[in-house]
Amino acid sequence: MKHITLFLSMFLLWLLLTFNLHINNVIIGLAAALIVTLLFGHRFLEDWQKFYNPLRYLWGLVYLIIFVWECIKANFDVAYRVLSPKMPIKPGIVKVKCSLKSDIAKAFLANSITMTPGTITVDVINDHLYVHWIFVSSKDPAVYTKKIVGRFEKLLKKVFE
Repeated sequence: MKHITLFLSMFLLWLLLTFNLHINNVIIGLAAALIVTLLFGHRFLEDWQKFYNPLRYLWGLVYLIIFVWECIKANFDVAYRVLSPKMPIKPGIVKVKCSLKSDIAKAFLANSITMTPGTITVDVINDHLYVHWIFVSSKDPAVYTKKIVGRFEKLLKKVFE
């Protein structure tokens, strides 16, 4: 069943990316999805049943909205710091504890932090993320973990775990 799930998801991704229902495009999409399934089917999700849970997609949409909002806030914060005459920055690298278990959830979290202006994920080692932050406002790990990871981690747990 996981091979069928992979095949259908790859074919739907093909259709979404090409946005063309011409017969030649559909045949090429079916062939490409079949090749991907044959080559990588054994590496596909172990827990493929989660793929069919519609609630995960709802949480994914909520995550996307929260992510966009956090990016907008961070853009204004970085713009203020750059345009301010005093240049109020206090950069540093902080070690953030992550409670996510799956590698894809950790990758989403690390990329979300990196795509938010003012922060860059430098490394991910086991359950810790090393983040370069434009303004280290606290030396307490609980405080800066909540500020950096905050809402992202809670929502990513609902999407991926």
